[in-house]
Amino acid sequence: MRSHLVAAAAAAALSFAAGNAYAVTITGAGSTWVYPLISKWADAYQKKTGNQINYASIGSGGGIKQIETGVVAFGASDMPLTPDDLAKSKLIQFPTAIAGEDMVYNLPGIAPGKIILSGPVVADIYMGTIKKWNDPAITKLDAGLKLPDMAITVVHRSDASGTTFTFADYLSKVSPEWKTKLGANTSIAWPTGVGGKGNEGVSAYVQQIKGAIGYVEYAYILENKLAYTRMINSAGKVVSPSLTGFQAAAGHVDFTKAKDFYVILTNQPGDDTWPISGCTWQILRKDAPKATNEDVTKFFDWGFEKGQKMATDIAFGPLPPSTGCRDQGLLEDQSRHLMRRRRNELGAVCKMASN
Repeated sequence: MRSHLVAAAAAAALSFAAGNAYAVTITGAGSTWVYPLISKWADAYQKKTGNQINYASIGSGGGIKQIETGVVAFGASDMPLTPDDLAKSKLIQFPTAIAGEDMVYNLPGIAPGKIILSGPVVADIYMGTIKKWNDPAITKLDAGLKLPDMAITVVHRSDASGTTFTFADYLSKVSPEWKTKLGANTSIAWPTGVGGKGNEGVSAYVQQIKGAIGYVEYAYILENKLAYTRMINSAGKVVSPSLTGFQAAAGHVDFTKAKDFYVILTNQPGDDTWPISGCTWQILRKDAPKATNEDVTKFFDWGFEKGQKMATDIAFGPLPPSTGCRDQGLLEDQSRHLMRRRRNELGAVCKMASN
């Protein structure tokens, strides 16, 4: 009997080893915005397939550089690359999920969601024009809320960041002065404030400094229970950050027709739209080994098909593929169209890599 048990154990061990003989390790780097989602998908994917995803949350700028130089199998950026930049560097990008970012603050005694801000006021805070929490421009938006006579400490990103791009792009659309003086990019010549590395660093600084204000991706607000603001959107409505609001923003653009999926989601119209909405893109090299790109696309295909519940749990949403589409049957049909287009383009990359 004992010999049979030993033989069975040995067979099981050999079977496990054989089943994992073809497990692969996939490297990626970039966006701290999308890190919570990739982390959840990677953990579940490894348990299901044995394949490991090593993702470095270093910021979109770092992710773009690392995929351009071929250091990683995929880069992640919250700022889409233009079709010209993609062609120049022999890259391809595809969208992963939509989300949003919001302002967070540290004001003792003021609960989350109590403060209302507008884009122009946020721009003035980050340009150093508004310096105190009881400035008339803020108190006008927050009638009935007793704001302290406390200095505002601006917290921004210190690294090249797609979160910064989304934030600055929004401010460029609502503040002519911001657009002229600072513009929109992954790095900004900040006139004031302290810099934190990644969404993690900005979150930590805001939690530590009384009077601080920062901008972070919504998943970090949920995970760290940060005090968040409500915002006035382009329709003049006061809205709270939510997956519904992010999806409303994405519903006003057509991912299926945009060249190289190049779209921007900030300051979209609509009563329910969250104004600082965005998307994360995964970037691959066209000249990478065929097997490498296939391994990457298998992981994200798995996430798109099996990981949507994990995504929505932390307020990442699937991409509404058509502008203004409200018919559920049509939405489902166009969702399939978007997935086919993503797979067709990535399949073309893999074929190109094998030639």
